[in-house]
Amino acid sequence: MFYRENGQFKTSYQADQQIFPIRQDRWFVALLLVVAFVGVPMLASDYAFRAILIPFVIMALAALGVNILVGYCGQISLGSGAFMAVGAYGAYNFFARVPDMPLIPAMVLGGLCATVFGILFGLPSLRVRGLYLAVATLAAQFFADWMFLRIKWFTLDTPSGSVSVSNLQVFGLPIESAVSKYLFCLIVLVVVALLAKNLVRGAIGREWMAIRDMDVAAAVIGIRPMYAKLSAFAVSSFIIGMAGALWAFIYLGAWEPSAFSVDQSFRLLFMVIIGGMGSIMGGFLGAAFIVVLPIFLNQFLPVFTGLLGMEMSTTMVSHAELMIFGGLIVWFLIVEPHGLAKLWSIAKQKLRVWPFPY
Repeated sequence: MFYRENGQFKTSYQADQQIFPIRQDRWFVALLLVVAFVGVPMLASDYAFRAILIPFVIMALAALGVNILVGYCGQISLGSGAFMAVGAYGAYNFFARVPDMPLIPAMVLGGLCATVFGILFGLPSLRVRGLYLAVATLAAQFFADWMFLRIKWFTLDTPSGSVSVSNLQVFGLPIESAVSKYLFCLIVLVVVALLAKNLVRGAIGREWMAIRDMDVAAAVIGIRPMYAKLSAFAVSSFIIGMAGALWAFIYLGAWEPSAFSVDQSFRLLFMVIIGGMGSIMGGFLGAAFIVVLPIFLNQFLPVFTGLLGMEMSTTMVSHAELMIFGGLIVWFLIVEPHGLAKLWSIAKQKLRVWPFPY
C-alpha cells in the first residue's frame, strides 16, 4: 500500500524524466543519504570506518565504473586492477611532482591517465569480443604490474616501488581522521553515481546498451561501434582510476604495485556479476556483498564453532572463509544469475500490488 504511485501525475517532461520519478523512492534515497552522512559518523566506530565503510565506499565506486563497461556496454574486462593502478600512480606523480597540487585535481588527473590507458587497451574491442577481449584486457593488468615495478620514474626512483602520501587536505581541511576520510570518499561516490546515472539514461547510455544487445544491429541503425565502445572504456577507466586514487591515498596511505594485482580485477568483476550487471544499484549491492561478507564470516565462524565445542585456528578460519565465500557465490549465481539488483527490482514490483496477489 505504501509503495503505489497512484495519484502521482507528471505535468512536465522534466518531472517525467526524473532520476527517481516515484515519490517513495525519493524519500528512501533522501533518508539513506541522511543516514550515510549524519547517522553513520555519529554511531560507527573507528574500526568500522577503516575495515568496512571506507573500503566499501571506494570499491562501490570502482564497481560502478566496471559496471558501465561490462554491464551497460557488454565489453568483458579483466584489467580493472590495472586501471586502478594507473589512476593511483598517476595521481601520486601529479601530487608529488607539482608543487602545492590539491588532492582533488590530482585525483582527476589520475583518472584522466587511466582514461588514456583504458582507451589504449580498449582498441582490441573494435575487432574481438567475449573471451578474446577478456584476454586482451588481461594483458593490461600484466603490463601495468611490470611498468610500475620496473620503471622507477613512476615511483620517484624508489627501489621497491613502494610509495606513500601524507598531509592530505581538501579546501584547507585535513583528511586524517577516519570520519573525514569516509565523508570525503562518500561525497565523491555520490557525485559520480549521480553523473553516471544521468549518463546511462541519455543517448550515449542507449548506444552502449544497443552495442551490448547486438552490435551488428546497432551499427545498422546508425550507431558507431568504435565511438560507443571506446567511450565506454574511457568513462569506465576514468571512474576506476579515481577509485584507485582513493584506494591508494585514503585507504592505504602507502602502497606498492601488488596492491592492484589481478585479484583486484577479479573482485571487481565478481561485484558486478553478483550485484547485477547493467544497474547502478548493482555496484553498491555487489560491493557490500564482497566487502562485508568475508569480515562477517571471519567474526562468525570462531563463535559458531565455539558453541559447538570445537576450536578453529586462524588458518582454519581463513580457509573456511574462502570455501564458504566461494560456495555462496556459486549458489547465488545459480539461484539468481541476474544479481541482487534483480531481487531488489522484483521486491519493488511486489510492493506495488501488495497486499493483492501477484
